Order: sequence, then structure tokens, then C-alpha cells
Amino acid sequence: MTLAELNGLSPREATAEFLKCCAARAWAEAMTTGRPFHSESELLAKADLACSSLTNDDWLEAFRAHPKIGEKKAAAGQSPQEQKWSAQEQSGVAAASADVTAQLADRNREYETKFGFIFIVCASGKSSVEMLAILNERLKNDQQTELSIAAQEQQKITRLRLQKLLSQ
Repeated sequence: MTLAELNGLSPREATAEFLKCCAARAWAEAMTTGRPFHSESELLAKADLACSSLTNDDWLEAFRAHPKIGEKKAAAGQSPQEQKWSAQEQSGVAAASADVTAQLADRNREYETKFGFIFIVCASGKSSVEMLAILNERLKNDQQTELSIAAQEQQKITRLRLQKLLSQ
């Protein structure tokens, strides 16, 4: 999709495309009303600006659209495009040993019990061992610190997905 095509979508169609990048409805609607974008850098800057106004509930809505690290299904439904992107982003888990896979599953459960939402990390380019180390380290955080870090990771994922959307 080109920037011109994105700008030319109906509001409903644009919101649907933006929701593939970040499932926080408030963010997707802000991006839809923020059009037209004159460059990719403007698109990314407006995406960051829209992220800065999200509430904790908005972030939690976005997190629910992601599968847990090492899993394929998100709590909220995912479009085929989102499933493909998640699989690409988590490709580092595909080669994980059975031990690392089991540890990821255990720590994911521990994390979700402690914080009330799934572990969010921008997994692109990270191995399963790296993600497990990050997960173990972040389990030491308090609730507010962790929500802030997870939101920053979601913002990184959103930027990557916006770039993928434009390169389709």
C-alpha cells in the first residue's frame, strides 16, 4: 500500500488498516483523522504523537491483540495480516529448544499473573534466549514501570507494522 492509497481510504477502511498496526481503537481513530500524511516520516511522527495520548486502558486493548511470546493466537482476534506479522516478529522462537520454550511458557504465565497483561516485547531480530532474558528481567519491575515499558515496546511494534503496511 502506498501512502497515497492509505490517505485515500475511507475512514472505516483506514481505521481497519491502522488497527492491524496497533489495536488501540483510540490510536487508530487518531491516525485516521490525522490524514493525509505527506511522507513516511510524518506518518511515524503522528503515530508517536497518537501513542503519547493513550491511556492505560488503551494500551491494554493494544496488548490483547498480540499472542504471547511462543504462541500463535492472541486473546483478541487477529486478522490474517496480523497473524503473519506476529509470526515474522516472533521467528526467533521457532528454533527454541524445548527447555527454552517451556521456560517462556512458565514465565509468560508468571508475568500475566503479576501484571494482568501479557508480556509485550518488540521481538523482531531477537532470539528466544534473548526474549527469555528480557522477560526474566522485566518480572522484577513494579506494575507502573512495567506498563510503561510494555507501552514503549508496543510503540516500537506499531512503527514496524506501519512500515510493513506501506511495503505491502
